[in-house]
Amino acid sequence: MPDLKAICLLSGGLDSATVLAIAKADGCEVITLTVHYGQLHAKEIESAKTIARYYDVENIYVEVPFQWGGSALTDKTIELPKDRDEATMAQDIPVSYVPARNTVFLSLAASVAEARGAERIYIGANAVDYSGYPDCRPEYFDAFQKMIQQGTKSGVGGCGVQITTPLIHLTKAQIIEKGLRLKVPYELTWSCYAGTETPCQACDACILRAKGFKTLGIQDPLLKLPHVKS
Repeated sequence: MPDLKAICLLSGGLDSATVLAIAKADGCEVITLTVHYGQLHAKEIESAKTIARYYDVENIYVEVPFQWGGSALTDKTIELPKDRDEATMAQDIPVSYVPARNTVFLSLAASVAEARGAERIYIGANAVDYSGYPDCRPEYFDAFQKMIQQGTKSGVGGCGVQITTPLIHLTKAQIIEKGLRLKVPYELTWSCYAGTETPCQACDACILRAKGFKTLGIQDPLLKLPHVKS
C-alpha cells in the first residue's frame, strides 16, 4: 500500500500529466482534481479525464466558472496572443493569465486534501518555460504554503498539507524528458489555448510545448496523429 496520499491538480496538459506520473512514481495514492473554470473550450478537461482513466486514479471534477472574465481563456472578446517569441512572453503578464487561478485551484486542493487525509498537493507549475504568470513562481508557492499552515486545521495542528512543485525549476525539454522516462502518454494531453479541432501551434502554450520536443529532437506524439498537420 502507498505510504502517502496526494491530491494532484490535473488540467489535462503536458505538465500536469507529468506531475501525476511523478506522484505515482513517488509511491503516492493519488486523487486527481480537475477544475473547469469557464475556459472557452473543454478539450483539456476531456484530456484530464482520459489521463485519469489511463492511470486508474480517482478524478474529482468541479466547475467553478470564472464568469467575470478578465482573461483570453475565459472571455471570447479578448484576443488570444499568437506567434509570440519567448522574449516577448517574458516582458509582461499576458492576457491569457487567468486572475488568481492557481490561488483558487490550490484552495480547492487544500480542502480536498484535508477532507481526504492527503499529505501532499502536487501541481505542475513551472517558472522557467512559462508565459510570465505571477502564480507560477516559487515565492508564490512559499506564501501559499504559509497560508495552509496558518489557515487549516491540519496546519495549525502541525501536520499541514505540503505543496509539491517538482517541475518548478525545469525547462520544458527537461519536463518532457522526465515524463518520457516515466512513460507519460503525451498523445493524450492537450496544451493548446485555442478551442480548435487540432493544436493551433501559434499560442504561447503550443510554442513552448513545441520548443520542448524540438530541443530533444523528437516529434510531439500529438502531432503524429493523422488529423494534425505538423
